[in-house]
Amino acid sequence: MNKNSVLFGITGLFIGLIFGFFISNNLNRNAIAYQNTAENVVNAPFLNQQTQAVSVKPNEGGMLPEVSETLDQAKSQPNNFQAQTKAGDMYAKIQKFDMAVKFYEKANQIKPDDYDTIVKIGNAYFDSNLMEKAGNWYEKALEKKSNDVNVRTDFGITLLQKENPDYDRAVKEFQTSLQINPQHEPTLFNLGIAYYKKGNSEEAKKILSQLKAVNPQGQLTGRLNQVISAK
Repeated sequence: MNKNSVLFGITGLFIGLIFGFFISNNLNRNAIAYQNTAENVVNAPFLNQQTQAVSVKPNEGGMLPEVSETLDQAKSQPNNFQAQTKAGDMYAKIQKFDMAVKFYEKANQIKPDDYDTIVKIGNAYFDSNLMEKAGNWYEKALEKKSNDVNVRTDFGITLLQKENPDYDRAVKEFQTSLQINPQHEPTLFNLGIAYYKKGNSEEAKKILSQLKAVNPQGQLTGRLNQVISAK
């Protein structure tokens, strides 16, 4: 099998995935956020603040040729940072995060110090529910930019959701984020969840009060109230 045959097969698969994406229920971060059980609240991927779900419209002109061109360039130019990043972005858009990681990690090998790429790798692992790996990459990002509230909050979420949760460390990370932005709603929400998981309902209620002061009618305010009030 020659290179062109392989590329044609990959491109065809990618295009098929895109159409499959349109036909599916298009579950993304925001849709999952509306799950109704308290147990699922903490696991909602929308809590990760770095990447946004992108709706790719099937009638966008030139989309399919762009897919072919992007994958061709990424395969034929393995040392092209932009090409690897763009291919990773395309896979992330259709939620094929395992493939996105492969291209992002190639980009990281080319430019190990590129902050955005490091965060994207963390996000892709997060959305794959691989919390240990996501946390490792978020830590690398924070070594370069310690005041990034979103990344630090995402790191805290991985500590809550990994196989062996570290609630104390998660609380510490959320508190650090709030020192930078005291009104950051996702951080307040997750700090409340962390206290709740620790069994500290009084602290969780205090955080709920803070969240209500920031946004009384906010979705996260309602969600945290729902969790704390659950019997």
